[in-house]
Amino acid sequence: MCFPLPADPAREAIFREMRERAREMFHQALLECSIPHAFARHIRREGDSLFIADDVYDLPKFARTVVISTGKAGHTMAETLREIAGADMEGIIACSNAPSHALFGFRYFTGGHPLPNAASLQAGDAILKLVAGGSERSLVLFLISGGASAIAEKPVSDRLSLDDVVATYKALVHSGAPIAEINAIRKHLSALKGGRLAQAAAPAYQASVLVSDVPDGAPDALASGPTMPDTTTAADCYAIAQRYNLATALPASVRALFQRRLLQETPKSGDPAFARSRYATVLSNATATNAVVEQATLGGFAVEVDNSCDDWDYERAADHLLHRMRQLHKGVSRACLISGGEVTVKVGATSGIGGRNQQLALYCAQQIAGENLTVLSAGTDGIDGNSPAAGALVDGTTLARATQRGLDAAQALAKFDAYPLLDAIGDSIMTGPTGNNVRDLRILLAY
Repeated sequence: MCFPLPADPAREAIFREMRERAREMFHQALLECSIPHAFARHIRREGDSLFIADDVYDLPKFARTVVISTGKAGHTMAETLREIAGADMEGIIACSNAPSHALFGFRYFTGGHPLPNAASLQAGDAILKLVAGGSERSLVLFLISGGASAIAEKPVSDRLSLDDVVATYKALVHSGAPIAEINAIRKHLSALKGGRLAQAAAPAYQASVLVSDVPDGAPDALASGPTMPDTTTAADCYAIAQRYNLATALPASVRALFQRRLLQETPKSGDPAFARSRYATVLSNATATNAVVEQATLGGFAVEVDNSCDDWDYERAADHLLHRMRQLHKGVSRACLISGGEVTVKVGATSGIGGRNQQLALYCAQQIAGENLTVLSAGTDGIDGNSPAAGALVDGTTLARATQRGLDAAQALAKFDAYPLLDAIGDSIMTGPTGNNVRDLRILLAY
């Protein structure tokens, strides 16, 4: 289906307005998802009492209080907590980008993402040493955000080297598996993940504050669930490895663990490690989608939210959303379809510069050529794959503008090289790292 297009000046005005609207909606969502806003809603200190969601901690009762903040929002979360709870906090911060300033009393590690680096393993080792030896008079505050799986890591066996861990992460990321299945395997190969960090910190009191970049209802998938009972099993890992043909992609040392069925089980619900553990999700993808819903409704759009394509292949997800958008646009003058979550891209042996959001956006550009449709797809962390962009904003003119520049969209898609093309025609979205991560947003508009 193609929408009739007006004369060029009117058409340009329509596309310009839709692009501006989409950008405004995305940036408003980023503002609503800020860590300070979220913490202010869920955390406060009154006298010597620290309130975290529905729980209260009488700080003087603890002989030792430490903070472990890991993930892309590691620094921001720790800084915000200190502003609320006071300056008498210390611990470890592991994040993917060195902040402009350091917090006194905290050790910093700049871990790798999406692949671990040497600092990731150093962070994992330091964290385990810091929480070891805790007692019932200890309080450990875990601040966990997206990206922590790679940013802080320690292999479950000393026989697994950094190269082995990196090769495993590459194999998993490129497998096309959804994040929950990727993290199931990560949990069983890590000394931190799948509740093992909670085991290391027990019997201390533990409070985990979560900024979630995983599907709603699966909090133990965030950062591969270091402080939560694991809902996945070793048997799940063997099935996932078979489903995605990982046998040849995994390094020999890890492949041997699967072939010999030597994966050790992670702690489950009811394990004594979780007797004094509590969890509070203060920010998630729903916060971002709700912010866009509010903006679109105020703008007079007919609005629909469709998160059903979460963890789908990008082409299937794009086709589904475009179909839903065209259906929604029937009978209304202004339509907005919002979709949260992430899509998957199975990358070939070689790839260029881009990410899942730009791959989806460029694919959409091919499908909507000539239509009065605009599609924005971007990550709330400000980073899409191995590119400097957060994502992309395409419309019915994108394909024509690329062709006029001598750029081949089909070739860029085949080579997983969307960023150079989209950036060359001004369709990339650049925010820089946001210090946050609540998954991706897709906003589709039609006038």
